[in-house]
Amino acid sequence: MSRIRLAASRAILAIAALLLCGIGSGAPRGEVRPSILVLGDSLSSEYGLPRDTGWVKLLADRLASAAAGGGKYSVVNASISGETTSGGRTRLPALLAQHRPAVVVIELGSNDALRGLPLAELRDNLREMVAASRASGARVLLIGMRIPPNYGRDYADLFAATFAEIARAQKAALVPFLLEGFADRLDYFQADRMHPNERAQKLMLDTVWPKLRPLLK
Repeated sequence: MSRIRLAASRAILAIAALLLCGIGSGAPRGEVRPSILVLGDSLSSEYGLPRDTGWVKLLADRLASAAAGGGKYSVVNASISGETTSGGRTRLPALLAQHRPAVVVIELGSNDALRGLPLAELRDNLREMVAASRASGARVLLIGMRIPPNYGRDYADLFAATFAEIARAQKAALVPFLLEGFADRLDYFQADRMHPNERAQKLMLDTVWPKLRPLLK
């Protein structure tokens, strides 16, 4: 191959590489949709459910509908079964840096209660997660939970009140109780009587949606 042809070939390859990288092509880059980051535990991670049937996936489907804005927002489900508020607090900074969410939904605390962890620790972790999310520029929805009085009525009452306390102090939106309306209905739970079944997922979304929708600006 002559030097002229070799030089021409290299030039063509260089231009092709630039076009593939989107540099200098003049074509608009793909629009990046703002994201909703869901940081939760087994109640949000589809524990024991068929894939893509949990309330977070149903939320993504609803957001993709024309009635809800035609897919303006994407949903990142960073929920892990067994997660505590301490684990969520540890993981959150990297998630905020990676996804830069417009909205953060925090659904954590149940595993703290099941382990009988101090309420002061729960309160501190929730406060820091809400504060870090807001400092990143995200709007925050805190989802509350309630527990049976296994550890005493005082603990159960103070546990439930903690979510409202943090939401009020940190100016975050609040869903008082994720399992509102069916917590005492065994037909909405899996065999372990702890995790909502597939039938319950739409009810959970319908509980979250009225508080989440105003945050979708």
